[in-house]
Amino acid sequence: MLKISLIIPVFNRPGEVDELLQSLSFQTDKDFEVVIVEDGSTQSSLQVVESYADRLDIKYFFKANSGPGPSRNFGCEEASGNYLIFLDSDCVIPPDYCSIVKERLAANYAD
Repeated sequence: MLKISLIIPVFNRPGEVDELLQSLSFQTDKDFEVVIVEDGSTQSSLQVVESYADRLDIKYFFKANSGPGPSRNFGCEEASGNYLIFLDSDCVIPPDYCSIVKERLAANYAD
């Protein structure tokens, strides 16, 4: 069974995180997890993340600043999905995104 983990490194972008999580809350396929990795921010996104906890399978982690690459790797280690997708905090995702990804992977799986 395909389980998607969306890994999102964040640095001082709570407003963007809110827009991204709002778009993810409208997904037609809700079987995915969101892994937010706060990369040493001084403007925390924790309150925003907590406001979506009743609508999304979401995990939040805070770590010392190291840049987006190591933060993505950290997110991979914490993810429970078997297919990992990286998003940036400034993304807004169309409602059928996860559904289309799963359809395409079911038809032609790729690592």
